Amino acid sequence: MRRWLAPLLLLGSCAQGPDRTEIHLQRFFGDCSAEYGRSLDIGGAEGECGIVTTLLNRFRAENPDIELKINIVAWPGYAQLAAQMAANEPPDLVTMHQGLITDYQTRGLLQPLDGVLAQAGLQPADFTAAGQRGVVKDGRVYGLPWDTVGGLFHVNTRLFEQAGLMEGGRPVLPRSADELLAHARRFKAATGKPYLVQSSVNDPATHTRNLYTYLLAQEAVIFPDARHVRLRTPEAKRVLELFRTLEREGLTTTNQDNPAAIASFLGGEGGVFPTGTWMIGPFDAEAKTPGRPLYGAYAVFPYPRLFGREASFVDGHSWVMPRRERTPEQEAAIARLLRFMAERNFDWSRTGHLPAVQAVVDDPRFRALPHRADIAPLASNGRLLPPYVQRQGAIEGLIGEEVASAVAGTKSVDRALADAERRVNELLASTL
Repeated sequence: MRRWLAPLLLLGSCAQGPDRTEIHLQRFFGDCSAEYGRSLDIGGAEGECGIVTTLLNRFRAENPDIELKINIVAWPGYAQLAAQMAANEPPDLVTMHQGLITDYQTRGLLQPLDGVLAQAGLQPADFTAAGQRGVVKDGRVYGLPWDTVGGLFHVNTRLFEQAGLMEGGRPVLPRSADELLAHARRFKAATGKPYLVQSSVNDPATHTRNLYTYLLAQEAVIFPDARHVRLRTPEAKRVLELFRTLEREGLTTTNQDNPAAIASFLGGEGGVFPTGTWMIGPFDAEAKTPGRPLYGAYAVFPYPRLFGREASFVDGHSWVMPRRERTPEQEAAIARLLRFMAERNFDWSRTGHLPAVQAVVDDPRFRALPHRADIAPLASNGRLLPPYVQRQGAIEGLIGEEVASAVAGTKSVDRALADAERRVNELLASTL
């Protein structure tokens, strides 16, 4: 990454003195100004909010010729962004989930970043495969990928040891659907606890993530085109029947929302919590705290390959540039900020999210962080939905509702898949 330092200095040609170049950045990740509002110690910052706040503080300190104005919005902030765009007053840079970029890009609301990234000395080849998939649409780059986020198997190794599912100090993860059921039954018989801890109430993302991951592993075509989803398939039925069996046999927790599921895992009430990259930091902190149920008993890996090939459904955060008029000086300032953020992608990776810059994934410093070598394959195996799929957040909600009903047994698997397909197709027909 240091090879970028000299070109970076050449970008410092924005206006000096009182004529500072003003750019506006809008982000989520919370507000922690009381703790980090004046901090410049990037290495000492913790968590998403602490790290992003300190990074932006440092950029301001190192670039006094740029007046960086920051607006912090409550997650996810897209309603506010829509209002700003409607008023023709959008920010210059916005944090945006990669799965939503298409919604804005297809309506001409985002400016391609190819030119700005080139000015910053960046090119798509600098990013991971997952990062590129997240921001490249119709051959153009519409964002600086900032990370890759996705589901992981967070494991209680003490309970796995009790169940005889450790080998060489590492958890033994299943390599097929049948083996998952065998491990789960063995685990429950040995520990009296469910193998899986799951957030299944008011959390459609959990169900949709499980389904998408194992459809992608089977190389199923989920969205054959921009107007249709395909869910009435043997591949989808296979996945839902597996999770239905886990629930029917009491091999997973039930009726828990996300806070309750987190509390269950932290309390040692189950073996595996399939949840996101963002929980690595909190869980690892618990694993290092004497007296806590997870102390010395935590490991984390990508979802195991139960069907077909290695694959995981992922998303990511990115920095996008809403379309608006800007001066050349403002574009140069934005380029300098994007360069700064890309060069510090290692610092952001301490949140638990996978880096989007390939050099960071390959950096020994990254792999020396707790658990990062184990989860690094997510940066190459991570798969997003096709770039033409719009309304991904709404679709996630519809599919998640129907999967939840099938897993709970309130609908048959076939009926739930048919209803999910119909509802998504109706949504897409009314949108496009």
